[in-house]
Amino acid sequence: MASKCSILLLLIVDLLLQLSASSALHPSSKILPRKPCRNLVFYFHDIIYNGKNSHNATSAIVGTPKWGNKTILAGQNHFGDLVVFDDPITLDNNLHSTPVGRAQGLYVYDKKEIFTAWLGFSFVFNSTSHSGSINFAGADPLMNKTRDISVIGGTGDFFMARGIATLMTDAFEGEVYFRLRVDINLYECW
Repeated sequence: MASKCSILLLLIVDLLLQLSASSALHPSSKILPRKPCRNLVFYFHDIIYNGKNSHNATSAIVGTPKWGNKTILAGQNHFGDLVVFDDPITLDNNLHSTPVGRAQGLYVYDKKEIFTAWLGFSFVFNSTSHSGSINFAGADPLMNKTRDISVIGGTGDFFMARGIATLMTDAFEGEVYFRLRVDINLYECW
């Protein structure tokens, strides 16, 4: 009797495994797009040091190619320039609005042929609405109207957050100031 039960159990397990493998190979339903568990929009304002604006600069060139210098972005689409920043984050596009935190990190211009950069930064919040940080990393092809970078984690209110941040250049003034709109869609919220 025990051997018949064992054989029956093995047949059931085998059948379940075959059904599982079959459905994995031939899914019968489409995967529906996930909806974000949280959506946030912020603006960050970058004022790069140019040798004359030390009183209000929020970023500085800390590395340059051999032909560059640390007060003027290099030619050839700024290739090789490494910039660190500590920029104010606001809820609207006004530089003089009360900051809700700081965007802190770096970007490096990484291609000679076109304007493109790689970003690694955090939004560090200091407001009563938000506490903690959101961490970002990814390629930023600057000539595209919108660019997506990865949300790779967070702390506090954004503990272990995962998602996508869509960047849009909202304004720029020469090579001294730019403002980015950051539309954050979190798909993992704790």
